[in-house]
Amino acid sequence: GSSSTAKYQALLNRANADDRFRGGLQFAGASRTLRCSGRGFQPQNLPSRGLLPDNLIEHGIELMKCDAEDLVFPNVMHLASSAIRRVLIAAPGKKFCISDLANIEGRKVAWYAGEEWKLQAFRDFDTGTGHDLYNLAYARAFNIPVENVTKNQRSTGKVLELFLSYGGGCGAFVTGAAGYGFDLEKLADDIYDTLPRDAVLEATDFLEWWQKQKRDRYGLSDKAFITVDVLKRLWRRSNPKIVQLWSDVQRAAEHAVVTGEAIETGLLKFEKKGAWLRVRIASGRYLCYPFAEYDNDDGISYYGVDQYTRKWQRIRTHGSKIVENIMQCSARCVLYDSMPTVEAAGFPIVLHVHDELVTETEQGKHVEELSAIMAAGHNWTEGLPLAAAGFESLRYKKG
Repeated sequence: GSSSTAKYQALLNRANADDRFRGGLQFAGASRTLRCSGRGFQPQNLPSRGLLPDNLIEHGIELMKCDAEDLVFPNVMHLASSAIRRVLIAAPGKKFCISDLANIEGRKVAWYAGEEWKLQAFRDFDTGTGHDLYNLAYARAFNIPVENVTKNQRSTGKVLELFLSYGGGCGAFVTGAAGYGFDLEKLADDIYDTLPRDAVLEATDFLEWWQKQKRDRYGLSDKAFITVDVLKRLWRRSNPKIVQLWSDVQRAAEHAVVTGEAIETGLLKFEKKGAWLRVRIASGRYLCYPFAEYDNDDGISYYGVDQYTRKWQRIRTHGSKIVENIMQCSARCVLYDSMPTVEAAGFPIVLHVHDELVTETEQGKHVEELSAIMAAGHNWTEGLPLAAAGFESLRYKKG
């Protein structure tokens, strides 16, 4: 019943006579952000969490070749799911150089918003002189010295950075917790007593209002709901320019749709062309929202394919959601603009997954050169700190 292990058969069905798999990506499959989407094997949604350690996976692969994996591994499905990436193998005499843009969305949203403390934090970390961003996020939210942040507190800082950049609240925490496999009730038990009292009072009042509106509490206890709402408030206090970006984008989009006048805000330009709302991002590319409208009850809406119903219908959106679209598209531009240089340097690209490039190279090429090219920036990324890192392997795997 595991979708990840079904990918084995998908690969077997689609492998060519030379044992190469082709056609696994559809260019601009995500119509708005122009990200690629997976086809057939679906390399974009391979399992990434809860995997076996690398040494056990390699051991398991050798046992699978001998049809003896069940003699050692009590959960063969877990092994098969953990090993699925490794069926992609470099050609004889070649190797994979694989590199990933580090936290590109977090860097981009800080850059567009002008959140200078965070941009400087990335620069300092990249040069080896600064603190880990997740430690710093926790320290700023709780107003404590970054040197005092513990390992568990760093995990909370990671939660803040992963879930809150696009206007998320309790719902974003619940979705993220399901994806990353952590328990919000336990998180509440661990940190509730350390939460600032003023923020707890604000969150308690918000919970009372939320219940009067009969809104979904996502199955959270009062304590867990208040905890995640406090974390939201603390993160927003420490990232005021990112919060302001959501509002600026909302107002600019509304202005363009209602008046038909073009308007710029920061690095962005909003305009209405016929029935289309167009957003020009820093790279010069446009995001397009067809048949965009605005009314006082539903706000901004446009026509598109609903991600749940898969039907063409009117979809509501808002400032922070448009910001998320902008960051996805802009991160894609950073990656794609580096691809011609990457290939010209002797790194033929055979796959890319999200912000990661998989190149099949000669033995003399090294991943440090690939990472440097990817992080070099472009003529439109001035002031944006970029970093990339990766590894070399004969098999594809999670870095």
